[in-house]
Amino acid sequence: MPELFAAEAVSVSELNRLAKNLLENNLFGLWVAGEVSNLTRAASGHIYFSLKDSRAQVRCAMFKGVASRLAATLKEGDHIEISGKISIYEARGEFQITVSEVRLKGLGQLYEAYEKLKAKLQAEGVFAAERKQPVPPQPSRIGIVTSLAAAALRDVVSTLKRRAPDIPVCVYPTAVQGAGSGQQIAQAIQTAASRSEVDVLIICRGGGSIEDLWAFNEEIVVRAVAACPIPIVSGVGHETDFTLTDFAADVRAPTPTAAAELVSPDRAAALQRLAQAEGRLKTALQQRYYDAAQKLDWLARRLYHPGQKLQERQKHLVALAQNLRFAMQQNHRLHTRQFQQHQQTLARLRPDISAAQQQCSHFQTALSQSFRQLLELKRQQLIRQQDLLQAVSPQHILERGFAIVKNGRGQIVRHAADLKQGQKLHLIFADGETDVRVTGEQAQPDLFDFS
Repeated sequence: MPELFAAEAVSVSELNRLAKNLLENNLFGLWVAGEVSNLTRAASGHIYFSLKDSRAQVRCAMFKGVASRLAATLKEGDHIEISGKISIYEARGEFQITVSEVRLKGLGQLYEAYEKLKAKLQAEGVFAAERKQPVPPQPSRIGIVTSLAAAALRDVVSTLKRRAPDIPVCVYPTAVQGAGSGQQIAQAIQTAASRSEVDVLIICRGGGSIEDLWAFNEEIVVRAVAACPIPIVSGVGHETDFTLTDFAADVRAPTPTAAAELVSPDRAAALQRLAQAEGRLKTALQQRYYDAAQKLDWLARRLYHPGQKLQERQKHLVALAQNLRFAMQQNHRLHTRQFQQHQQTLARLRPDISAAQQQCSHFQTALSQSFRQLLELKRQQLIRQQDLLQAVSPQHILERGFAIVKNGRGQIVRHAADLKQGQKLHLIFADGETDVRVTGEQAQPDLFDFS
């Protein structure tokens, strides 16, 4: 009887689908931390791995598009934090995370920042080989950017003193670790560039952890190194330490001591080369002496008496003078003929401008007469316009006995109907002005009406 009322069974695929929906609808926006293990890279570019801690693990799948955006290649043992879709792979019923974002934990965050900045600067061409400058083989002065308390400074100075004691050294002190050290290093590099007192610059610091060397990974330092017009040799950390300053520098040395050796000529080797050059010079001078002695003997046998040599030179000089005189005469005759031919050609080609001159004189006379006539015409027109203006002048009208009537607001009164009893008016005559007041409402009778 109980079996009759039992719930209907679900299939495995339905169960997996329900579990998938349950996980995807309730577990989202989470970051999961753990260690990478069992990492596999498929030929398609997808990455599969397990993320584990001390008590459990979860399967993870990272598709090619997400993997291509990683700042650093994912590898076994990395401690990372991931975010993505938490679900079930229905075909096998396996609980897994489809990764959409990855970030490194702890020190890994520094490595991630390192790789991101490296990729950015590399894309801009900051590390390009074509912008790097050669280190001068014989610098007249060497600059060092480091801390005065750094052991690396003592190593560099002792190496330079041993290899090239005659080359002066200029130190640009700066902090190489701690807060604000990156700004100080960049400022020291800019100071060296602005002073232009050294031929090559060493940036150095002893080895340490990534945190200790982080100032040499800051963008402000890397850009200052790339922009410096002075060749820079980077000697930061030990041989296995790589900072972004190493990539931006013109030359990277594995250690500060190696940087000092790169910029300084070896005095002992130079003395040895000098001794070898001295030996070669002696041999060459001796051989040249032997050659010169043989040549002198040969020339002595061919030496003429000075008097005979002088006579030969005098004869040669007389011949040259005759040739020169003949050549000058020929040249003069040739240029004379050419000049006469040019004169004849010019006489034939010279245009006859007498008719044009006569016509131009006629035009000038006519122009002068026309101008005078036009001036007289315009003067007459001006007089007529002046008379017309005078005739319609308001002053002229007032002199004929008319007056201008204005009200108290200065407006001209044109109609008697606009007047009111007691209203004050202002009259303007030809020879003056006066004020009047309206005394009656009726219009004033005609002055000549005596009836």
